[in-house]
Amino acid sequence: TNKSNIYSLGNVKTQSRGPESPVPIMNLSSFKKLPQWSFEDIYNLDAPLIPTTCPQSLRNSKDEDFQKVFLPNICMFLHKDNFNIREWNRLSHFNDPFGFMGLKYSDVKPVVKLIPKPKEPLLLPKPGGDGCVHCAVVGTGGILNGSKMGTEIDAHDYVFRMNGAVINGYEEDVGTKTSVYVHTAHSITASLEFFKEYGYKSAPHDEGIKYVLIPEGLRDFQWLQGLLKGEKVSSGEYQDQEPRAYYSGQFSEDRFYVLHQDFLRYVRNRYLSSNDLSGDYWAIVRPTNGAFTLFVALHTCDTVSAYGFMTEDYSKYSNYYAEKLLSEVTFYINHDLILEKNLWKSFHDKKILKLNI
Repeated sequence: TNKSNIYSLGNVKTQSRGPESPVPIMNLSSFKKLPQWSFEDIYNLDAPLIPTTCPQSLRNSKDEDFQKVFLPNICMFLHKDNFNIREWNRLSHFNDPFGFMGLKYSDVKPVVKLIPKPKEPLLLPKPGGDGCVHCAVVGTGGILNGSKMGTEIDAHDYVFRMNGAVINGYEEDVGTKTSVYVHTAHSITASLEFFKEYGYKSAPHDEGIKYVLIPEGLRDFQWLQGLLKGEKVSSGEYQDQEPRAYYSGQFSEDRFYVLHQDFLRYVRNRYLSSNDLSGDYWAIVRPTNGAFTLFVALHTCDTVSAYGFMTEDYSKYSNYYAEKLLSEVTFYINHDLILEKNLWKSFHDKKILKLNI
């Protein structure tokens, strides 16, 4: 008989039918709500971080609730050196983007094996600075329209943006620079269509910019394969498209990062676990790209200021800062925007981040 064997990888203990074969594919349709596994809330950790010398670092927060759930050295990035058959089998228990449920090992493995291990952390303190990494995360919320926050945003060491980051014509409100752009294959392609009427022509491509991909599902791995090989996408939704064209000459392997499924699941499980995960649409419920971007910043920066995120008075503003006319925020089942809004307010009240309101 083929006895289950228990093995340990980093801090993860899980089970496998055999060390060298993929587990049978689990399908979303087998589950009526988010399944709970004994290893649901166990994550790979990277080597301990070098202690920060920044006195006001959010890592030094005295808030006990925050310290209980915050994992400063959670494994953030997926790459060829932290992926193997055992990891595949563990992560196959979780739906995308939190794992590989429903995907085929033969579709994903060759792509992950192309992702190089990052040579350096996403961000480092600026030379000659105060030893702190100061970051601004700029969302797309209408609260920024007429805010005149641009100069303040650009004064940070690093600026994160995501999705349709329209800048031309809005510099006074949203700033000009982008240090890190967080995206999915869908958002970097679809934003060109969604925001065309506002003059949006391309994703940010400042010199030296770092790109972070949220791997949402199979289409993102198909995109990644074309991107990393410098070829057209060979199959799927983006077939025959050239991914590198979307990065306007700034794609570079050593400035490109792919978020790890453990990091994405940790954000959902510990901070943004929506009641909708117990309903029929559980499999599409996930934090927004903006929420994931804020958490990337919270794990790589000492101080984080958030601009263009949802606040209590959201009904006074249009959905997007690029819109001239007031438009209502649309609530879709896949994102729990009220849960996110309440979390940002609690982080602001606890001085974990500064929410600009």
